[in-house]
Amino acid sequence: MKNNNLNSRRTFLGSLALGAAASSVALLTNCENATDTSTTTTPEPEKIHEADEWFKGIKGKHRIVYDGPEPHAGFPIIWNWAFYLSNNETGSPDEDITAMTVLRHNALPLAFEHKMWEKYPLGEVFGIKTSAGEPYKRNPYYEPQAGDYPLDGPDGIKRMQERGAMFCVCDLAAKVYSNIVAQQMGLDSTEVYNDWISGVLPGIQIVPSGVWALGRAQENGCGYIYAGG
Repeated sequence: MKNNNLNSRRTFLGSLALGAAASSVALLTNCENATDTSTTTTPEPEKIHEADEWFKGIKGKHRIVYDGPEPHAGFPIIWNWAFYLSNNETGSPDEDITAMTVLRHNALPLAFEHKMWEKYPLGEVFGIKTSAGEPYKRNPYYEPQAGDYPLDGPDGIKRMQERGAMFCVCDLAAKVYSNIVAQQMGLDSTEVYNDWISGVLPGIQIVPSGVWALGRAQENGCGYIYAGG
């Protein structure tokens, strides 16, 4: 299943590249190294300050940050839930726990509201499909339904936020992928980017880049765990 998803995504992105400049193709393979000034800008100081302030919400003795560069069947969310579960089972209440998930690169759409999934082909672009192989038209990991996760039981983003878990999303990835999707759909890239940013789920913090956030989380006492594919 993983190989099929990767092949589907590569096929789609390959079709985008036919009409894109070589620099755009490079952005697709590694958005964290993007240098195209048409899609990346220096973050405004107040936005960086806001993001830095958000990290002050990290609390408790048990602190972890999950690096989520891929959708990976929702495991960047599942591991967040598992951290709370196992710490609860060993005597720690939610108040003494912080699990953070950084959604970056191909896990970008996990931070978006359902309306973005309905309006743009996010399920197809990022290879996020139902068990029947159909691209999702909703965010399956915000309030997961039966069959959305590979196993029953884990909470989604909304419930984990209520328990104190923290989620952030890579602004750089949003700039890169909104530009590419806009080209494919014949839309204005700035308008698509602004639309995507307006469609970020409540409580999810926009950060300059995912790797920036991973560094900040560790500076604030979080251990690091890779949660990608």
